Amino acid sequence: MGDIRIGISGWRYTPWRGDFYPEGLTQKNELKFASRAVNSIEINGSFYSLQSPDLYARWYDDTPKGFVFSVKGPRYITHVRRLKEIDEPVANFFASGVFQLKEKLGPILWQFAPNFKFDAERFEHFLKLLPHDGKAAKACASQCAERLQQPGYLDIPARLKLRHAVEIRHESFLVPEFVALLRKYKVALVVADTAGKWPHVEDLATDFVYVRLHGDKELYASGYSDEAIKHWGDRIDAWQRGAQPKDAQLIVDKAPRARKSRDVYCYFDNDIKVRAPYDARRLLERFNLTENLEVAPGDLHGATL
Repeated sequence: MGDIRIGISGWRYTPWRGDFYPEGLTQKNELKFASRAVNSIEINGSFYSLQSPDLYARWYDDTPKGFVFSVKGPRYITHVRRLKEIDEPVANFFASGVFQLKEKLGPILWQFAPNFKFDAERFEHFLKLLPHDGKAAKACASQCAERLQQPGYLDIPARLKLRHAVEIRHESFLVPEFVALLRKYKVALVVADTAGKWPHVEDLATDFVYVRLHGDKELYASGYSDEAIKHWGDRIDAWQRGAQPKDAQLIVDKAPRARKSRDVYCYFDNDIKVRAPYDARRLLERFNLTENLEVAPGDLHGATL
């Protein structure tokens, strides 16, 4: 069966303190706590600016064995440059220290702006730049800006497997050509629940599924009911078994290559009202994935931070 990772998008939120994070927990220990309450976290800081090797290394050290991070690609590439003249910016990202996460590095998320329209030629150029193993990542990173060429910046294991997922927010992407490109370059299409604000599609394109749950009624705020948690749990169960939900919302009818299983990464981003970590726990419980977690929300008992 495929691996299931369920967690939160980011971890540093003021309203979480004294709620999900127990009273008395210092800010420097928030990642340590969160990574022992869920089994994966999406790094958001990398979306806003390039992070440093030292910071990635610290995040690696702060999290338990077997933990997995997803990393959000820079908005400079997706939102500012809008995929124009991005060869060096992409190289800069892969030279910035992300590989200090070592075996804890999971998929890389590329999120596009709501006003970014599908341009097949520009999008395919972007997909061609994305490395899928350590050897290709090293070659890509070697083209980075001189300021990032520091000792160790190309210390990337050649056999490291890299995965990429794309989150779209404009209806112009809802065409067969887009799905064909994703399948050609083995990039996942993010299944995004956005309270109906942006497209919700579930076409499978590669060997894993990436889900982002932003709130089903109120964007970034509403929690998920028991019925909604069951709905997403049933979908994850199908994807994990290599299947597709019978009522999947698809761009194309043509099914992808059959698989016996798929890994699933699911992140709750409904953080405004402190719903994300609790909803993640409930979905983790559905798959009996809380048994090996050291802490529960709001409880430091038994934690070794």
